Amino acid sequence: MMQKSISLDQIEAMDSRERVNLINAIVGFKCVNLIGTVDTLGNENLAVFSSIIHLGSNPALIGFITRPDSVERHTLSNLLETGSYTINHINSAIYKQAHQTAARYDKSTSEFDITGLHALYKDGFTAPFVQESNIQMAMKFKQKIDIELNGTILIIGEVQAIYYPEDCLCVDGFIDIEKADTITCSGLDSYHSTVRLDRLSYAVPDKAVRSINLNYVE
Repeated sequence: MMQKSISLDQIEAMDSRERVNLINAIVGFKCVNLIGTVDTLGNENLAVFSSIIHLGSNPALIGFITRPDSVERHTLSNLLETGSYTINHINSAIYKQAHQTAARYDKSTSEFDITGLHALYKDGFTAPFVQESNIQMAMKFKQKIDIELNGTILIIGEVQAIYYPEDCLCVDGFIDIEKADTITCSGLDSYHSTVRLDRLSYAVPDKAVRSINLNYVE
């Protein structure tokens, strides 16, 4: 396959929207989720994020990047106010509604109501889950890190609970998110379903990797 190149000078000379599209797409496929929050007055917020990252398993830490708080960031202000939020996987049935949550609504407007998605409260957790999401996580805010290079903010949370379809957990702890119809995204606006190529054994020196069968918890 023939390749072409784009230099730093060319990137910097691009129209801002063209540059945003390029750099967001070039990192490859990303996980895309809905983050649910509520403030102390009961105003619910739901927003789509494609910057969520695994930070560690013990403790179970997940991070995400939010843009600079130069304007109102309802997800950020709500979780800092209450200390809790939810992360909800997006599936093929709700990706259009999820995308619409990126629109800038005022604080008193619930994206749940606008999109037709439903807020779900359970097990005493204060932040709303997305009822239509197949995999959901309850999160406790742990740390806020300001990134000086561009003014963005890294939010780190600890997983408090995980909810998943009963037939998607494997005996070794692996959750089959493809079976749960979790989708992925590229760039800011391109959504994709997935097809697993393989699941491979743990890599060690001088030993060929092998395929792993998915054995589900009964």
